[in-house]
Amino acid sequence: QVQLLESGGGLVQAGGSLRLSCAASGSIFSIRAMGWYRQAPTKQRELVASITSGGSTVYADSGKGRFTISRDNARNSVYLQMDSLKPEDTAVYYCNAEIRGDPPTWYDYWGQGTQVTVSS
Repeated sequence: QVQLLESGGGLVQAGGSLRLSCAASGSIFSIRAMGWYRQAPTKQRELVASITSGGSTVYADSGKGRFTISRDNARNSVYLQMDSLKPEDTAVYYCNAEIRGDPPTWYDYWGQGTQVTVSS
């Protein structure tokens, strides 16, 4: 069964950096877009960045210029490099991927989330 596992979250001071990783495992036939979303307490989940299988990227204005998304198709992984972190970046970050697994149906999968806390 397909599963997404995130890692790399933690506690950092404002201005610091973190690198989030997400690896998809299981019976995977193909992966299209992969992305990172975040949800702060009492807030709605929002897109942070996404990347297609061809490498095209989209960034939310909040992270543009500070965050960089990348992927390794051979490892079924996606990464989010976060620099110049701000307290308002504090949230649970979720990995998302469009995966055709077994049975061969396209479906949006989500990781369990990794906590990112930025202190002021």
